[in-house]
Amino acid sequence: MKRIVLFIGMMVWCLGGFAQTDADTLRHEVLLETSMGDIRVVLYNETPQHRDNFLKLVDEGFYDGNLWHRVIFNFMIQTGDSTTRHAKPGESVGLHSPDYTVPAEIVYPQYFHKRGALAAAREGDQENPERASSASQFYIVYGTTYSSMSLDKFQERIDQATDGKYKMTEEIRDHYRKYGGTPHLDGQYTVFGEVVEGMDVVKKIQMVRTDDYARPIDDVKIIKATKVK
Repeated sequence: MKRIVLFIGMMVWCLGGFAQTDADTLRHEVLLETSMGDIRVVLYNETPQHRDNFLKLVDEGFYDGNLWHRVIFNFMIQTGDSTTRHAKPGESVGLHSPDYTVPAEIVYPQYFHKRGALAAAREGDQENPERASSASQFYIVYGTTYSSMSLDKFQERIDQATDGKYKMTEEIRDHYRKYGGTPHLDGQYTVFGEVVEGMDVVKKIQMVRTDDYARPIDDVKIIKATKVK
């Protein structure tokens, strides 16, 4: 399988979402116990196929032992290649995912690439024009803050990538200015959850030393993933 990556382009904490489901609606949560601390994520009901697929893999133990195989400072941390649990130091990783995809569920502007967003990785547009998600690989956004001018430029790039379909609202722009994220990915990848505890751990992971392929020099792994709600 081709390497599943995010198209970074220009490299460019707030944990509360702008839009919440009804208080009486259950939102499933998953605890990722990592070698650098615990990260707790909530899954959105508005992206049911991604939610259900993620929970299935968690219940199967698919993520237990997986490395955070792609880590980029001030951008994101990525995992979900089950073969990485056996990867040797320096070995190229990130090529594996189960042999199916999940149809895109882009719920924008309700959910966007704010700091702490949980989103699905995928193959590029040329091979994957429908922007279907990898069955297993996902990333957590760290990102950085942006000026209004930078956000204008990112909107131009989003317009080009999505034929003008997705527009940053003023609320989203204000969030990116104050709290950060990765706006250039908006409208192109499915955001299906967010971190509710452990952004300090995400911060530590995205700061580790990496090799030329963005793999951490010293392995950082998911020890166990568990559904807690």
